[in-house]
Amino acid sequence: MARRIITTEKISEDVKIESSLRPSYLADYIGQEKLKSTLSIYIEAAKKRGEPLDHVLLFGPPGLGKTTLAHIIANEMGVDIKTTSGPAIEKPGDIVAVIKGLREGDILFIDEIHRLNRQVEEILYSAMEDFFIDVVIGTGGTNAKSMHIKLPKFTLIGATTRAGMLTAPLRDRFGVVSRMEFYNVDELTTIIRNSAKALRVPIEDEGAIELARRSRGTPRLANRFLKRVRDFAQVGGDGKITEKLAKEALDLLEVDSIGLDHIDRAILRTMIDKFDGGPVGTAAVATTIGEDQGTIEDVYEPYLVQIGFILRTPRGRVCSKTAYEHLGIPFSDKK
Repeated sequence: MARRIITTEKISEDVKIESSLRPSYLADYIGQEKLKSTLSIYIEAAKKRGEPLDHVLLFGPPGLGKTTLAHIIANEMGVDIKTTSGPAIEKPGDIVAVIKGLREGDILFIDEIHRLNRQVEEILYSAMEDFFIDVVIGTGGTNAKSMHIKLPKFTLIGATTRAGMLTAPLRDRFGVVSRMEFYNVDELTTIIRNSAKALRVPIEDEGAIELARRSRGTPRLANRFLKRVRDFAQVGGDGKITEKLAKEALDLLEVDSIGLDHIDRAILRTMIDKFDGGPVGTAAVATTIGEDQGTIEDVYEPYLVQIGFILRTPRGRVCSKTAYEHLGIPFSDKK
């Protein structure tokens, strides 16, 4: 019987296209070599014992492949996967209904698991540890009844961009906790070539490398750029993505040579112009540029920290000399 993939959320056309570019097995997955190596051991050991894989927590910046890995684990284990997200589970009854629909060995994937409310999280404790849940039926008093529901042994895979927001009791129930790292240019170049082949888009090696350089270490962004540059190639060229066309298209999209977009530059310029380079908190920067603080911390800041443009200090964020140089702003080492 074919493996089922069940989702509690509506799937957009872009998500369907994105899914078609995703690898199905660890052998086809590019990058995250250390994580792949350890996961393959855990998966093989669980299969030899005839047991479900231990619960897995994947954390790191968005777009690095957490969802893809969850589906790969399901494929490798030969089990079904049910997907949902923290914000979609609004009350305890929602998570009870989802878990009761699982079968022995199935995988429950919860994206943005840090956004689960506390009542839902508490139900997960016994479900993850002892595979049962206690449900209270009734409004209280003598009419209230407690039901002890035994659950099939399942694997919970949680994904989060903000591991620090998980409570200790929830985090401690994951047997496998892995951080996903940014990808290097070579890895992204391979991913872009594979995606171009899947999309039937002719691309030169130099064009793939240029896209990879500007994809800020993120496969999701690399595939997004590939699809947008494909549009430029089909409308303004002969359909082939060359280095020259990739540069021109990404320049028009306001993505610079190392992948910074207008929001990245707004963050850096605000820190330099309004706060003298820092130290400054992300809340102040977010208010100044009119962007959500969580978006800055989850989407933009990790890469800016990774490339050394922003330094985290006990007093707040500080722009480095390298950031000044990239923006062409004179640096004064007076702090």
